[in-house]
Amino acid sequence: MTNDVYWLLKLDLDLDKKGEFEALMAEMVAATQQETGARSYEWHMTGSAVHIFERYASSEDAMIHMQNFGAHFAERFLALLTPVGLDVYGPAKDDLREALTPVGAVFHQQIGGFDR
Repeated sequence: MTNDVYWLLKLDLDLDKKGEFEALMAEMVAATQQETGARSYEWHMTGSAVHIFERYASSEDAMIHMQNFGAHFAERFLALLTPVGLDVYGPAKDDLREALTPVGAVFHQQIGGFDR
């Protein structure tokens, strides 16, 4: 088993604001790349559906990301994107659960497998 915490965030984009979205995405990717505990941070898009896959080395590292997101990006992000689903995997601690629950997070407990 792993200490990594990861999630898939599903969002709906207001396509009239695609230019603003692309600029914000670039800014967020650059900022998250500086977080030492960020292992994966991938954005995908089909039509107006945006999926963001995020993986952090620990629950603490995920909280660092959430604090940075809240301080620098949350308001602009939520003005452009509407969360429609959030599946969270790995040992998320209580503070991270509290931070993710308002957007409808579903937490999944690992019951088997491995990570390399």
